[in-house]
Amino acid sequence: MVARLRSQGVTNEVVLAAMGVLPREIFVDEALRMRVYDDCSLPIGQGQTLSQPFIVARMTELLLAAPRPVRRVLEIGTGSGYQSAVLAACGLTVFTVERIGSFLERARARHAQCGALRVRTLHQDGFGGWPSQAPFDGILVTAAPEAVPDALVAQLAVGGRLLVPVGAQGAEQRLCCVTRTATGVTIESLDQVSFVPLLPGEMR
Repeated sequence: MVARLRSQGVTNEVVLAAMGVLPREIFVDEALRMRVYDDCSLPIGQGQTLSQPFIVARMTELLLAAPRPVRRVLEIGTGSGYQSAVLAACGLTVFTVERIGSFLERARARHAQCGALRVRTLHQDGFGGWPSQAPFDGILVTAAPEAVPDALVAQLAVGGRLLVPVGAQGAEQRLCCVTRTATGVTIESLDQVSFVPLLPGEMR
């Protein structure tokens, strides 16, 4: 997998090392473990997916390239727990928000299993972020809103980056890189992507 990520253009050695040591197979059901290192997304239940390795690496690499040092990051959409475990393996302190309680319980167990001890979790609607822990050096969103959420931008530190796929499901989505500056924000539209929608509300 790491060799393939290099061939796809991922160059950050911290990201590659983190993804090389994390056991990705513990983040999916046993029936899917034969495919877990393939370059594809995998279902994790309730219409949600574990992103393909390249997308995880790409978004993590972009987040770490922020203008300010990246130490504290917010993840919106814990899902399987894999992306937050990758961030923690990169040496970051991770605050992750998930709207589906059962996902969060499984993710916590998986984080304990792989030693991802720098991850804090919160069960709530992700659109609001985690204001009490802001500002963040980086924010990574693992599902697609139709527009960049203002509440998340407001929780970025100056020089921090927000990586978020934007667009309706079934329509073109773009990975957007939002950087907060002293006078406002800059938004760069990057790769075409395909993510499940970012939904409001909480579930058990």
